[in-house]
Amino acid sequence: MAEVAAAQPGIGQRKNRRVVLGWALFGLAAFVLLPWYFPQNLTLWKSLPGVFGGAETAGGLTQALQHQKPWLWSGAAGLLLALAAARLPAGRAQGRLLLAGAGLGLIGLLASGFGIGATGWSFEFLEAGFGALPAGQFGIGLGGALVLLALLMLLGAGIARLGYFRGDLFVAAAVVLCSALLLLFVALPVGKALLGAFVDENGQPSWAALAERLGHERIWSLSCLAGGVRCGVAWNTLLLALLTAAGTTAMGSLIALYAERGPRRMGRALNVLALLPIITPPFVVGLGLILLFGRAGLVNQALEALFGLAPTRWFYGLLGIWLAQMFAFTPIAFMIMRGVVQGISPSMEEAAQTLRASRLQTFRTVTLPLMKPGLANAFLVGFIESIADFGNPVVVGGSYAVLSTDIFFAIVGAQFDQGKAASLALVLTGFALAVFFIQQRVLGRASYTTVSGKGDAGMAMPLPDGVRRLCVGVAGPWLLFTVVVYVFAFIGGFVQTWGRDYTPTLAHFRTAFDLQWGVDGLVWAGTAWNSLFTTLKLAGIAAPICAAIGLLISWLLSRTQFAGQRAFEFGALLAFAIPGTVLGVSYILAFNVPPFELTGTGLIIVLCFVFRNLPVGVRAGSASFKQLDKSLDEASTMLRAGTATTLRRVVLPLLKPALVAALVYSFVRSMTTVSAVIFLVTAENELATTYIIGRVGNGDYGVALAYCTVLIVLMSVVTAAIQFIVGERKLGRCKNP
Repeated sequence: MAEVAAAQPGIGQRKNRRVVLGWALFGLAAFVLLPWYFPQNLTLWKSLPGVFGGAETAGGLTQALQHQKPWLWSGAAGLLLALAAARLPAGRAQGRLLLAGAGLGLIGLLASGFGIGATGWSFEFLEAGFGALPAGQFGIGLGGALVLLALLMLLGAGIARLGYFRGDLFVAAAVVLCSALLLLFVALPVGKALLGAFVDENGQPSWAALAERLGHERIWSLSCLAGGVRCGVAWNTLLLALLTAAGTTAMGSLIALYAERGPRRMGRALNVLALLPIITPPFVVGLGLILLFGRAGLVNQALEALFGLAPTRWFYGLLGIWLAQMFAFTPIAFMIMRGVVQGISPSMEEAAQTLRASRLQTFRTVTLPLMKPGLANAFLVGFIESIADFGNPVVVGGSYAVLSTDIFFAIVGAQFDQGKAASLALVLTGFALAVFFIQQRVLGRASYTTVSGKGDAGMAMPLPDGVRRLCVGVAGPWLLFTVVVYVFAFIGGFVQTWGRDYTPTLAHFRTAFDLQWGVDGLVWAGTAWNSLFTTLKLAGIAAPICAAIGLLISWLLSRTQFAGQRAFEFGALLAFAIPGTVLGVSYILAFNVPPFELTGTGLIIVLCFVFRNLPVGVRAGSASFKQLDKSLDEASTMLRAGTATTLRRVVLPLLKPALVAALVYSFVRSMTTVSAVIFLVTAENELATTYIIGRVGNGDYGVALAYCTVLIVLMSVVTAAIQFIVGERKLGRCKNP
């Protein structure tokens, strides 16, 4: 046994040397055999036959030798240095050579990538210093991306060989890779978009341009307080967000208290309600409210029939957006607060009552303070969801302008003013980050832990009579109204023309999802099939990537310690605090030029899906890792399993609920999101939500609602299956219904 144990380090070193050698050879193979660039008019399969040929399709080696791209030699040189390092014994000498090779390759390729555009130098000072280039370059393709991946892995191996991360190659490489992804697909685009506010019309940095844009009266005007028509768009957005956040937090809390402390038979119905905002596009509620309160809605028709009042657009504006957001986002607050109420230890309430406190005193001094983190989180989520919401303001906003819609029209409207869009995005991001940091400051370092590893035999305290009456009196009618709105949104797809002809029909479904038999077989004749298939494909690609990266990041944060960990964590959660509208604008501005020229492709939509929903996977994984004892990892390590083996065979099977939750949430949100991708879609890559928005813009509400119905049914099936598999947490003794 001793001989076997002594042989293990040698085996591990040889395995790690094979890993280094494998990545170096992998990078060299990608450099030679795969297309280096990503031309917009060619697919990968069409590019492969020309790897040793034309300038658009050639691999890195051919580009450097034949097509005047000498800067690509830096990547090959870095990989060759790493290949030489693989022959050295594990140690600091190998680490220094790996760092030198990876650093040379990464710095050379990234510097040339950002410095050289499609026609030559990207910056005038480079052309003045080095002279004009004979040719530019396209955006990076599969070959270049895999070479960069190999260099990043080799950089992580070099850092580990120098003694960092306890010499663990897997951990070091994972940290390097995740950091690079967060920098490239979150920090870089958001930073570039926000910096666009500081650039004038000539492309030169200018504080005056920023001051002029931010100081415009359309943003900050307070004329409405002095009898004017309207206030600035920033104040409109802030007022709406505060009203929505406060309203959804209060309503969600009341519903959560009633669901957990009221009659047990209400729990299942309220759980279904909680799923509605996840499985429906965000503007479905707005469409349902239009059927009730729009010019042709039932309320206006009733007022005209009973009192002779002509239909008006009174509903469109602040009232309409606020009501739509309240209906759309209250269930999200309910889900947050329900988990918080479930986690309050019954024994703490029993202790207070043992000390002769009344139920109302116990609720006020024990239950309510323990709900503080949930209230703060629900308020933050409601605020960010409100300022990032694009669908409801477009549908029912009328003349009430908010930042998200102004950003959209600044990009896609006739003005096409990127500087204006960037300055508005700067204001929007400032609002979101301000509330985010205020929430962190309010919660501080206080501990609200009530659930430990010890069993809890307590039974939750019933609600005080006053609180119960408040829940029933306020939340009850609201829940009934919510059901009515969703029912009308559902019925709207089955009538001919709402407000004029209520004849039942399936014509809207046939328009969107018609199937016919042709000469060659089945024909997908409906106008919505293409967008549905595209959405399913892109969401299906994005979901596993998002879940994998999110759980990997949560594992690194929970199980390792390294310098810069707090910054790493902030970067992983930054996408949560960045409104979707800002992220969409950022991707347009960052990825429409080399070296990462992705605009107009399906790949940019997949990346937006992944990094927009990434914080969900991180949070789900972090919560699960807190429930897993580290001794499980340590036992595997003592049995000489590598870190990757421990993660794959020990940790991952125990994370099945978190993995499933991250997969389903990212898939469903990708299917229903609109604010982040409204700027990224093209005719070839139209999504379900943008198709619906287009139909609403044309006044074709029947087809839009029919499509929403199909999405609701599809997402309900997926979500119900996950609810059945995962189940729910239960604490304390059961009580009679």
